[in-house]
Amino acid sequence: MGIKLYKELRLEKPDLIVGWPGIGNIGIIAIDTLRGMLEAEDFGEIEPWDFFYPHGVSIKADLLEELEFPSNKFYFKRVGKKDLIIFIGEEQPSETGAGYAAGEKAYRLANLVLDVGEKFGCQRVYTSGAAVASIHHTMKPRVWAVPNREELIDEIKGYENTILMGEGTISGLNGLLLGVARERGLEGICVMGEIPIYVAHFPVSYPKASKSVLEVLTRILGISIDLSQLDDYVRKIEEQIEGVYRQVPPEVRDHLEKLKDESYATPSERRSIPERDEKEFMERIGKLFEDIDQSLKKEDGKSA
Repeated sequence: MGIKLYKELRLEKPDLIVGWPGIGNIGIIAIDTLRGMLEAEDFGEIEPWDFFYPHGVSIKADLLEELEFPSNKFYFKRVGKKDLIIFIGEEQPSETGAGYAAGEKAYRLANLVLDVGEKFGCQRVYTSGAAVASIHHTMKPRVWAVPNREELIDEIKGYENTILMGEGTISGLNGLLLGVARERGLEGICVMGEIPIYVAHFPVSYPKASKSVLEVLTRILGISIDLSQLDDYVRKIEEQIEGVYRQVPPEVRDHLEKLKDESYATPSERRSIPERDEKEFMERIGKLFEDIDQSLKKEDGKSA
């Protein structure tokens, strides 16, 4: 049980790029899009039995064939002179019932991912996720970056549309993997696309931020790919968000419109809306979005 590799590879100091589901599915959309556009080949997996419960069962010709578990696969691709390993996990293991990785299982999974990276001489790891921010959904998301070594800070400052996170926490395996990588002496950077705090409570993916993450990652890696294939997806989600946004009471929407002000500087200094407790207020907005979305779904069901 553990790592299962299908192919013998000869890679030269590959970068390891990792994606899991999370808020807005920003990271996994970015990394899986990269995998698809590069046509990266799968070469291994982490067997799921010790980490996940089955999602269901597959049935063919009236007969139950097998249990279905979340996949955790490794892919590889040489781009120019750069070797890449891409790892995509369909789920984060948790022992607490939370939506994000926690406990011994998460730590073991992070180590197994890095075992594969180090087997092939990996020296740097990239993870990706969401940065919940006080921005408006019509704005272009920036990318927040967190390195696991101080000497990487100056490099990050040169990334376009990217800012250092300053202070805070990174939930789940995106943060855990960086910490484990540091323990092993590997460089690591987490790149997180901004998602409006009210949309973060909305049950929808946010590919607009995934595109920003990919713009940064591809520049870092020296890869040229056409990201316009995400545009239709972005447009579709924007229309859904706008549909809910129009249902928000005018006095609430007036507050949210103030988030279009781009004068904020860093995440820790981002401009506040005029409310005594911004966090509580924005959580209420998020709940309102969820309630409106549920109401719209019920109306659609009645008219169907």
